Amino acid sequence: MLWEEDKAEEQQTSSDVVDLAFSMQCRQLPVDHLHALSQALEQILPEMRESGIAVHEIHIAGSQNGWERPDPSLGQYLMPSRRTRMSLRVPADQAEEIATRLEGVTLDIDGCELTLGKPRTKPLSSHDTLYARHVLMRDDEWKDENLFLQRMAEELAAQGIRVRKALCGKGSQIDTPQGPLHTRSLMIADLSPADSLKLQQEGLGKHQHLGCGIFLPMKGIQAVDVNKDD
Repeated sequence: MLWEEDKAEEQQTSSDVVDLAFSMQCRQLPVDHLHALSQALEQILPEMRESGIAVHEIHIAGSQNGWERPDPSLGQYLMPSRRTRMSLRVPADQAEEIATRLEGVTLDIDGCELTLGKPRTKPLSSHDTLYARHVLMRDDEWKDENLFLQRMAEELAAQGIRVRKALCGKGSQIDTPQGPLHTRSLMIADLSPADSLKLQQEGLGKHQHLGCGIFLPMKGIQAVDVNKDD
C-alpha cells in the first residue's frame, strides 16, 4: 500500500473523452463476459481498438448484504436489472456517431441476447479517488501485490501522474481464446484534478477493449475490494 497525505482540490471536467451509458434489455449474461462483449461490439465498430474505445465491464450490483457473485462453474449467470447499463469510454467527437450506430442493436454475448437502448453521455469528472476493476498483472505479481503496486507507480509516473495513495484488491482473470488475462483491482486516491482526468482519459496498460485499465470514480476507500460484490 502507498499512502501520502495531501489536501483535496476542486473538481474539473473533461470535454475530450466521455462515457456512453446505454440502457439495455438482457435476461442474463455470462459472469465472464468481457471478451464476448468486446467481440460483439467489434462487429458493429470494427475500428474500436484503433479509435481508443474502451469497454466497461457490465456491473451488476448486489441487492442486499451477503450477495455473492454467481459461480459460472455451477451454470450460474449474471441477472441484469432495468438499471443496468452497458458503457463505453469514447472520444467525445465520436460519441454521437457511436451512439447512433449502436442504439437498437442486439448483441450476441456467448448465446445471451443483449439489446442496446438509448445512451446517456456522461462527462468525466476529476474525482480524487479512482478505481479500476481490472488491471493486468505479470506472473510474479500474483502472489506479491507489492511488486504490482511498485510497477503501477512506475507506469503512472511515466504517464506524468503522481501517485500519493494506492491500494490493490484481489486477483481475478478474464478468459480469452489465447488464454486467461490475470488482473487485480486497483484504487488510487488523492489524485490532483489534472491527474484524475488524465488517468481516466488514457487508462493504464493494454487491453482496454477488454475492460482492463479503465478507471471509475470511487466515493470512498471503504470499497477497496471492488471484485467482491460486482
